Amino acid sequence: MRVNILCIGDIVGRPGRRVLADKLKGLIRERSVDCVIANAENAAGGSGLTPQIYDKLLRYGVNLITLGDHTFRKRDIIETLERTDNITRPVNFSEHAAGRGIALYKTSKGPVVGVLTLIGRLFMKPADCPYTAADKWIPRLQKEADIIVVDFHAEASSEKIAMGYHLDGRASCCFGTHTHVVTADECILPKGTAYITDVGMTGAHDSVLGRKSSSVLKAFRTQMPVPFEIATGDARINGILVTVDSNSKQAERIERIRVDGDYEDTTRYDSDDGRAEYYNNNF
Repeated sequence: MRVNILCIGDIVGRPGRRVLADKLKGLIRERSVDCVIANAENAAGGSGLTPQIYDKLLRYGVNLITLGDHTFRKRDIIETLERTDNITRPVNFSEHAAGRGIALYKTSKGPVVGVLTLIGRLFMKPADCPYTAADKWIPRLQKEADIIVVDFHAEASSEKIAMGYHLDGRASCCFGTHTHVVTADECILPKGTAYITDVGMTGAHDSVLGRKSSSVLKAFRTQMPVPFEIATGDARINGILVTVDSNSKQAERIERIRVDGDYEDTTRYDSDDGRAEYYNNNF
């Protein structure tokens, strides 16, 4: 059975959420999407996730949510991480960290999609070995899921590409997040794993990684703490659409997806976002 899985890149602030609210359900219908996976670690004011925004994303049509290095930026998400089974934090965080590293979604066609989140170690904060974590958790996930998808939240392209080959034939899809810039290297690896180094960002692209360019430039030029306000112009959804044969577990097709928004949000802050954080807490 063929299952279509939409993997959406880092949702950044209100513009990212708004374009999902406006466009996601139509995209699901048009492309016959069976499961939507979205990285939401930047969904609240550009850093973190709140329970309110978690609920909104599910209403917009997201089925499984992944997180990354900003998982615990908003402390009130911890209870949600502990209570729900459709949201994951990196499995190679400390085993004592709140939340879980895998999540499951049963599609309307029947096959179960399982997602595993890993975080990289190059140019990132300390974490356990992602390759060892993948070796440990994928066999467990295979017992519960028909299709396995991995979100590798990492900075270095080399580390992401290496993970793709490490998972080839054991996961149906491995997609990268964190750098917010979509790459043009989507492919199906030799043993049947769909791969892309980064699926890009869902948010305002008239920006520097979703933040106002003037704020980021000021921070880089002065080396002073500057609040990184969320940009609002040119909102887009970026992601990939992967078709997987649930019997063979192999990917048959991978396609980059871009959907443009049709508005510009001039609201400076959203009640669910809080104020913009300073650059040394964001990038």
